[in-house]
Amino acid sequence: MSDPDDGAGHWPSEIRLERETKTLHVSFEDGKTFALPAELLRVESPSAEVQGHGEGKQIVAGRRHVGIMEIEPIGHYAIRITFDDLHDSGIFSWGYLYGLGAAKDAVWAQYLAALETKGLSRDP
Repeated sequence: MSDPDDGAGHWPSEIRLERETKTLHVSFEDGKTFALPAELLRVESPSAEVQGHGEGKQIVAGRRHVGIMEIEPIGHYAIRITFDDLHDSGIFSWGYLYGLGAAKDAVWAQYLAALETKGLSRDP
């Protein structure tokens, strides 16, 4: 996957949660807008739990229906997302969100391939 922090230096102009579709819409000052599904945000969380505690990235399965319960600002640089599976340890910097949005299709394809390789499913 390309480095999601490649988006460093980008600032959001709007962050909007669409609960019905479980999608976080993030618009940036450069005019780019990304629609990020809760499932993608959850399985690509920048938390140590997902990114690994030194042993590499963990594949998170069974999150097809995950939703977002809360979005909390963290200073002027990030948000913390609380998902309805109670995962809340990832801090999503503006750069991380921008990079994830820009690479969304490739990241998603890699995630699906990793699930298939490990014999896992998006379904709970």
